Amino acid sequence: MKRKPGVITGYAMKHLFKKPATIKYPYDKLKIEPNYRGKLKYDADDCIGCNLCVRDCPTGAIKIINVGTKEDKKFECHLDLGHCIFCAQCVDSCRKGCLAFTQDIELAVMDRKNFKVKL
Repeated sequence: MKRKPGVITGYAMKHLFKKPATIKYPYDKLKIEPNYRGKLKYDADDCIGCNLCVRDCPTGAIKIINVGTKEDKKFECHLDLGHCIFCAQCVDSCRKGCLAFTQDIELAVMDRKNFKVKL
């Protein structure tokens, strides 16, 4: 198929003066939708350690660990951001409402070890 000469030039000239489709991040403000799922937030005071969130997580990204004793239970939540797909299944299955998504969207790290975070 032969193209007419100047087709690419015409296309380039047409788009040369259009507004860019992207923003100049981090200098421009990001518009975050109200239902956006960012980093997970965990409330350890209300957690009873039922592990429903762990069982319902399709990727196994969340772990609830008892760091206290059998009598005095104290729970910690560990999340692997490299495995989390932000599906909100753990938030939906938590009976006590201990898990929620925040608007924190800047989750990029330089080292793979930093993907595992304690909430």
